[in-house]
Amino acid sequence: MDKKAAKFEGVFPILVTPFDEKDQVDHDSLRKVVQFMVQIGVQGVTVLGVLGEANRMVDSDRKGIIKTVVEAAQGKIPVVAGTSHTGTASTAALSVMAQEQGASAVMIAPHKEPVSNQQKIFEMYKHVSDSISIPIVVQDHPASTQVQMPVDLLVRLVEEVEQVGCIKEEATPTGQKLTALFEGMQSRSVPVLVGLGALYGFFDLQRGAAGFNTGFAFPEVLLAMVRAAGQGNMDKLFELYTRFLPLIVYEQQPGLAVRKEIYRLRGLIAHNRVRHPGATIDPKTSEQLAGLLQRILPGKDLTKPISL
Repeated sequence: MDKKAAKFEGVFPILVTPFDEKDQVDHDSLRKVVQFMVQIGVQGVTVLGVLGEANRMVDSDRKGIIKTVVEAAQGKIPVVAGTSHTGTASTAALSVMAQEQGASAVMIAPHKEPVSNQQKIFEMYKHVSDSISIPIVVQDHPASTQVQMPVDLLVRLVEEVEQVGCIKEEATPTGQKLTALFEGMQSRSVPVLVGLGALYGFFDLQRGAAGFNTGFAFPEVLLAMVRAAGQGNMDKLFELYTRFLPLIVYEQQPGLAVRKEIYRLRGLIAHNRVRHPGATIDPKTSEQLAGLLQRILPGKDLTKPISL
């Protein structure tokens, strides 16, 4: 089945990468995660992001993960693959590999260099663009990259790099940057998705974000938020945001243990293991999380899609 083109509007969950007890990729659980995302109606999925533990993968892992996700999606939703690397040639090679495996787009963040150089960042994206025919999602996430991408650089990428199809904006304060981006993109514009676990979701959608590209473990909530924003129903959007904000905040703690445990509780992955040297959830945090989930979703069967 042909891969589906990405429109970069709505909700593109960043998928966890499931591991078994021996730290190997659990492809069966990964298929189940993708099938669930298709079932609830997301607009696409992203693999090998920060939440997907991309920095702990070897190349064979990356190739196998993309292949599994593309096959599980069955052409019903687009698959975006993270291909960020420390070198331009390696980023381009990973992007070519992702395209060959059937990815609909790639997501790339810049790498920190000893001396910041905006021109080199531009050249990296241009080189990758010249190597592939699928769109590029430009990820602006200083918290993980330690690279600041000013608005004029992002606008230049949109205007001069043909394959740039979306900006994933995660530089705080997000609201001000979103407004500056929309004002700056004049000759050509692309959708802007936001991440950060939907921490500023209400405010970002108010500012015109096209949706979410993030790993919040209840993407049904994000879908409902985007729907409310599209209908201009700010009261509903605010109600959803404030109801789930404690869980959004709790998930935002450093590390991936909380989100992986939620995925396990939802019956989507067999193990909550975070690949070494990452830390898997401890018993006290697991207990606290269970209490929080019960407060927010009392009596709900978490293994079923949450109706909102």
